[in-house]
Amino acid sequence: QVQLVESGGGLVQAGGSLRLSCAASGRTFGSYAMAWFRQAPGKAREFVAFISRSGGSTSYADSVKGRFTISRDNARNTVYLQMNRLKPEDTAVYYCAATGRGFVTSTPDLYDYWGQGTQVTVAS
Repeated sequence: QVQLVESGGGLVQAGGSLRLSCAASGRTFGSYAMAWFRQAPGKAREFVAFISRSGGSTSYADSVKGRFTISRDNARNTVYLQMNRLKPEDTAVYYCAATGRGFVTSTPDLYDYWGQGTQVTVAS
């Protein structure tokens, strides 16, 4: 069992930056690949970024590539999402998720554990 708790969301002006954190419980954090998803009101949950168990492999949605960076610290059981050059269309609830599968996936159903989400609002 893994429990995930996101933090770091808030209100920021367009062009600004935020760093989200996701703290995981348990001693098996390194066994899980991690990802960030987001969901805007009235829209489906959307893949944002993925990082492998070791952190050696990452993948991003085209909409955030070059602006967002996912990273992890297995010693601290934490995954991060650095978000730069934020746009109003980045406004959403951001969720971190963990999967025991060893391949890159953007499919929400393939993730085993989810956090409660943190709100990011980008003002124009």
